Amino acid sequence: MLEQRMGFFQTILVVLIFLPLLMVASHNFLQNFTAAVPRHWCYIPAGDNDTTEVTGDLLKIYIPMDGNQEPDRCLRFSTPQWQLLAPNGTSTNATEPCLDGWVYDRSVFNSTIITEWHLVCGQRALKDFAQSIYMAGVLVGALVYGGLADRLGRRALLLWSLLQMGVMGTGAAFAPNLAAYCAFRFFSGMGTAGSILNGSTLEWIPSRFRAMVYTILACSLTLGQLLLAGLAYAIRDWRQLQLASSVPFFLFFLYSWWIPESVHWLIVNHRPETALRNLRRVARINGEKLEGEGISLEVRGTGYPVGSSAPLTPVLPAPYGRFSNSFSYYHLALDLQRFRGISIFLVQLIFGAVDIPFRMLVAVVVNRLGRRHTQSACLVLGGLFILANMEVLLITLTVLGKGLFSSSSSCSYLYTVELYPTVIRQTGLGVTNMMARLGAVAAPMMQMTQAFVSFLPLLLFGAAPITAGILVNCLPETLGVPLANTMKQVEDRWFFGVHLPQDEEGRHFFPLG
Repeated sequence: MLEQRMGFFQTILVVLIFLPLLMVASHNFLQNFTAAVPRHWCYIPAGDNDTTEVTGDLLKIYIPMDGNQEPDRCLRFSTPQWQLLAPNGTSTNATEPCLDGWVYDRSVFNSTIITEWHLVCGQRALKDFAQSIYMAGVLVGALVYGGLADRLGRRALLLWSLLQMGVMGTGAAFAPNLAAYCAFRFFSGMGTAGSILNGSTLEWIPSRFRAMVYTILACSLTLGQLLLAGLAYAIRDWRQLQLASSVPFFLFFLYSWWIPESVHWLIVNHRPETALRNLRRVARINGEKLEGEGISLEVRGTGYPVGSSAPLTPVLPAPYGRFSNSFSYYHLALDLQRFRGISIFLVQLIFGAVDIPFRMLVAVVVNRLGRRHTQSACLVLGGLFILANMEVLLITLTVLGKGLFSSSSSCSYLYTVELYPTVIRQTGLGVTNMMARLGAVAAPMMQMTQAFVSFLPLLLFGAAPITAGILVNCLPETLGVPLANTMKQVEDRWFFGVHLPQDEEGRHFFPLG
């Protein structure tokens, strides 16, 4: 039905989808910079009018030093310790919380949501909460927009998602308080999910080029991290950075009206005239004639009516694999400040750059080893690198682990598209992406348990992908298999994970002996 080559239309389509995905990555990791925690200590007024603050050597009279001989972040002396000005002076242990606010080191960032709303000390958990709210929005968006895309079409949901990201991201830049900021970020996260789901799965890409195209689109998410590092280096105010990352989505919304609806979706939803019109348009753009006798717009044996529920049991390991992958990936990618002594901009640059060779490598491997074995290997190895938590190799192991989880994510997305038939493809993608975002929400929450059981987060971040890598082997292989449009085609093609052979007339049969 669809041509089996990459024509001019497919090339333009990939470019148009590539650009918004580039900026989507900026939103995913934006809080590495907009919520960066600078050095801080208690504010001590220098006089009765509170217009100046204590600085320099006088600071140690009011602020105790921590283990690194830096001003304590959350405590101050109850009374000034003038004796500390003497060479061998000692202080009392009488301290109290920061009653007059905090002073922030603004040498790296002019402002962040941390400095604006004082999300430090007793309020420091709100930083992780704000990121989890965004990931919760992506989770809800994956579930809601995936199902809606199967009912309303891929194109409509793509347009809506791009507009939503532009409006809500801009709103977050002007948020008057943390509650409003979290609300805007939640709906921006929903738009992120819709853009990823419907931007990269319009089903116009021929089967043999699919791995290559999905790798290119996955690399856009990686290049977006590099772009974010550059933007954050140039723009040190969090509101301006938030705005610069959001405004381009209005442009993406305008030009995406050119993108036609998926022919696969139009056919299974009984709109053959529109499907034929879109095919003729694509053929005209590609400079080819559309041979009417070579096209069939008939769908037989759907098995399940459009919009109805269908059994997803055979692919349950796929959502769990995405959860585990995202759970461990965001553990590695969202805590860049743990690499003390290294510029946060440099770490973001390294973390973004490492994904590119890994994603390119997986594009080759999946077409040789298959989707199942590639994803399994990436998950298991990534989990092992997390468990091998050696201080001397921390950066190396973290970079390799992040690269493997990026490869697993690329493979998983391609694999999921091929596992589900058209009638429930976006719903299936929505479920698996919802589980991925659930992992992203859980990651910062799990990190907070380190205060109670120090080794628990590391253990779970490593064990979860290893378990998922083992379970992925229960899924059927889809290498070289055309996209299924209906549940009936899936049932005919697979039986408990076994790819059934065909006779000379194309009928599937059970091999005996």
